[in-house]
Amino acid sequence: MSFAFDPFAAAVDADPFPYYKILRDEYPCFWSAEAGMWVLSRYADIVVALNDWQTYSSAQGNMMTELPNRAGSTLGTTDPPRHDRLRGLIQHAFLKRNLEAMAEPMRAIAKMVLVAVREREQFDFLEDFSSKFTVRVLFAVLGLPLGDEKQVRDQAVLMVQSDPVTRQKGPAHLAAFAWMTDYAAKVIEERRRQPQDDLISLFSQAEIDGDKLAEREVLLTTTTLIMAGIESLGGFMAMLALNLADHAAARRRLVAEPTLIPDAIEESLRYNTSAQRFRRCLQRDVTLHGQTMRAGDFVCLAYGSGNRDERQFPDPDSYDIDRKPKGHLGFGGGVHGCLGGAIARMACRIAFEEFLDALPTFRRVEAQLPWMPSSTFRSPLRLQLART
Repeated sequence: MSFAFDPFAAAVDADPFPYYKILRDEYPCFWSAEAGMWVLSRYADIVVALNDWQTYSSAQGNMMTELPNRAGSTLGTTDPPRHDRLRGLIQHAFLKRNLEAMAEPMRAIAKMVLVAVREREQFDFLEDFSSKFTVRVLFAVLGLPLGDEKQVRDQAVLMVQSDPVTRQKGPAHLAAFAWMTDYAAKVIEERRRQPQDDLISLFSQAEIDGDKLAEREVLLTTTTLIMAGIESLGGFMAMLALNLADHAAARRRLVAEPTLIPDAIEESLRYNTSAQRFRRCLQRDVTLHGQTMRAGDFVCLAYGSGNRDERQFPDPDSYDIDRKPKGHLGFGGGVHGCLGGAIARMACRIAFEEFLDALPTFRRVEAQLPWMPSSTFRSPLRLQLART
């Protein structure tokens, strides 16, 4: 019986893990005719690819369906030495912000958003909590003007999605990217005229030994951070809430011992990461598991599969907050490991400290969830929860 794996299929959005298991066990280096690219599904192979940027290049884009003109100007779509220059300048801006000083403002945002949620017997975790929290945190960190939250969030979500039928970027998604680019350009210009204590101002001014970010680099870095900050963090928080709804014993432990929340975050990043699949372009021929991948071929790195690889993580399909999954791929790895991992972890920890204090018991309302049409990220379009 022939096996097919289409990373753009709605069935893979809904539940990729049975496909991943077959790929790892029987087709660890698989040519997906539907996607027109190779798929690497084992943890060890993905780690090798992440650490070998000379062979597995990101310079032609890293998302499975790439946005136009983005490749080559962002951290995720450049290779060293240009990537190292960009990362150094952007990291320099991040380091100027005291992360711990942001903890209390984040907590205040979480408490504020939860005021309305506390009064409801049933609510949508994404619409009513995680999206509002992440957008407001992002606005505070980047320095975006208040009042634009809903429109920015809606456009950011469209940017990471694909057409449900064609699974490619359609007119609405491209229009969202154009809108976000124009929006970011206006904010950058304003911050150049009147710098403030925010990341956009710091990006505009970042300098190491006289080297600064170019105009296009500032623009696309800001646009990417808005997109990733809203969708990646909001989506991951939804996945963590889903895990806790489905694993009541783990939820009860976190309510009783909030100091375990960081461990639950790491296990959720392994067990159900929202960052499922990213792509690379081969710069030389590679023979792996009896298959020869040619220079110029695209390769899908299935992070979500690597995180469920029993060769690396024993009993990988169990959600175990005591696991401490060292080396998981929830934030990628290699030179392209997520620069915002520390702030994302802190924001998620604070959000769930407040959420579990406000709502210690809850259940999932819908047995079948609607999933976002995206071959790169995985998160539900809504997550209805009810008090128990």
